[in-house]
Amino acid sequence: MTESRNDQIERRQFFRLDMEKEIVDIFLQDENGQSNQKKIACLNFSQAALKLECDQDLPLQTTVKIVFHAKEAKSQNMFGQVLRCSQKDHGWFEIVLMLARN
Repeated sequence: MTESRNDQIERRQFFRLDMEKEIVDIFLQDENGQSNQKKIACLNFSQAALKLECDQDLPLQTTVKIVFHAKEAKSQNMFGQVLRCSQKDHGWFEIVLMLARN
């Protein structure tokens, strides 16, 4: 008997939350040390990583500050490092950040 796609074993270590392209703010420094802020779409979120969609690529290992609900008094900040950045067929970039452990 062969294993179907639906019967394959889940290999993720952490629960993944679909963010339905919720907009988040990211803060990073470019190669000239200039601070930049962008509003981008968050695709999904897990305990270990965050997947984002952006109109530009981000260099690997760039440290990024992510702010959820930036305009609210109880906004949440996280830090991550660019682990993967790949351009999709539609021209946008899918970025995976490895989240910093506290």
